[in-house]
Amino acid sequence: MKKYKFILSGGGTGGHIYPAISIAEKLLEVFPTSDITFVGSIGRMEMRTIPKYGYKIKGLFISGLKRKIFSISNVFLPFKIIISFLQSISIILFNKPDFVIGTGGYASFPIVFVSTFFRIPTLIQEQNSLPGIANKFLSKYVKYISVSYNKMERFFPSEKLFYTGNPVRKSITNKIDIDEAKKSLNIDNSRMVLTVLGGSLGSKKINELVSNNLDYIKSKDIVLIWQCGKSYYDLYKDQSSEDIIIYDFISDIDTVYYCSDIIIARSGALTLSELAIVEKPSILIPSPNVAEDHQYHNAKAISDLDAAICLVEEEADLLFKNKLDMLIKDEEYRRVISSNISKLASPDASIKIVDKIKNHLSYE
Repeated sequence: MKKYKFILSGGGTGGHIYPAISIAEKLLEVFPTSDITFVGSIGRMEMRTIPKYGYKIKGLFISGLKRKIFSISNVFLPFKIIISFLQSISIILFNKPDFVIGTGGYASFPIVFVSTFFRIPTLIQEQNSLPGIANKFLSKYVKYISVSYNKMERFFPSEKLFYTGNPVRKSITNKIDIDEAKKSLNIDNSRMVLTVLGGSLGSKKINELVSNNLDYIKSKDIVLIWQCGKSYYDLYKDQSSEDIIIYDFISDIDTVYYCSDIIIARSGALTLSELAIVEKPSILIPSPNVAEDHQYHNAKAISDLDAAICLVEEEADLLFKNKLDMLIKDEEYRRVISSNISKLASPDASIKIVDKIKNHLSYE
């Protein structure tokens, strides 16, 4: 078998990184002798995470536009973009990849665009129901576009589209028995578990909601698993107790997912894909600080199917306790929304993407 060379780029947050890792895992199953190189953004999460999975990664000197009226880093952004494009050209010329895949993030744009310039076959994986500016632009030049929602021809050329859902790590698709998951965390099987996930970086608003409602949560005799983020851990760690387990970051998210009865989380595309696979009832609190407000559109699309509860930040202080109380008390409603979100699961997303790549390479 020919030794194919692949470049994957996705970073900034786990929502871009882990789909790329999932695709890489499947590429190695189909092309076991392949050479895989990741491209990320210097100083970002992917530069630490990707090597832990055994892959090599090259960093680009690129960052995003800050949303403040004035930020000194924005002044240097044009120079960073130019440098990142020159670095991308160097990476392409040195690696000579057979195929390039982008899953989003700052570094994904220059390396994918440069690849199209060199006529290297490319694929972008759009995770959200409302695409960002970068992928809308790239869609004119890439060969294939993997999407996770229907009716995406509103944004992309229809002839390039194929539906896959979002790739998730293999470990999450390997279902864990709920009783065993609770036992591994020393949680009594009879106790209800509420898990709060603020994303890989943590969420100030979600943390404040939990902190302000701790007495209420304690009164319900449930176990709280609270991932508050590294930036907030010192602020909340003293709240730890036998019934309140606080993490800065959860490395074994698979076990935590399966032991949970209710999950409160942001509505990034990867989180929603994982919630669908583990079939958990959830309250989604979209981050308002993301491009094109895509988390709100993600959560709205899910809640319209009665597959989760969408709670926007400006209403959260008023409605949080009411929504959570409804889920805690109504077992039948928890069952209904769990069933509905499970219908959206796409455990074979990586397989579909790699099959598309395989078919392309076989016809070259």
